[in-house]
Amino acid sequence: MTDANIAAEIAGNPFFEGLDRDILTFLASHAQSRALAADEVLFPYGAEADAFYLVRSGRIKVEVAAITGLPLGLQELEPGAVLGWSWLIPPYRWHFQARAVTDSEVLVIDGEAVRQRCEQEPAFGFALLKRFSQLMSERMEQARRTMMETWTPPGFA
Repeated sequence: MTDANIAAEIAGNPFFEGLDRDILTFLASHAQSRALAADEVLFPYGAEADAFYLVRSGRIKVEVAAITGLPLGLQELEPGAVLGWSWLIPPYRWHFQARAVTDSEVLVIDGEAVRQRCEQEPAFGFALLKRFSQLMSERMEQARRTMMETWTPPGFA
């Protein structure tokens, strides 16, 4: 797939809607496709976070480690979803884990390259930060709700 095709795919995604063509072209030039088999871990908790992802096909589950037992699935993401913000915030480590529920394909976007450009061009960084801060807020709220529904400790809401 060419950078132009990837740029068109990114531009057509609601998360990136309205970004300048220059930003879309930059993201496309720092993106590559990755296939995942069902149950394959995309990134583990605590690992270096150096990318973010656009789900192209399949389903990806965001998980949090449990004190004992299996990880708790917080959310399943479908095609079109953007995943990952830890590449943007020091110490650049994953706070959750992501695993393919089904055979899946993601677009991997180089977070280090994007972060460098954010530092060099504040307007570029601000345009992306607005989107990723909204994503963080939505995902953290979903995580809170899921944990409360699953673990239901007394006295918490």
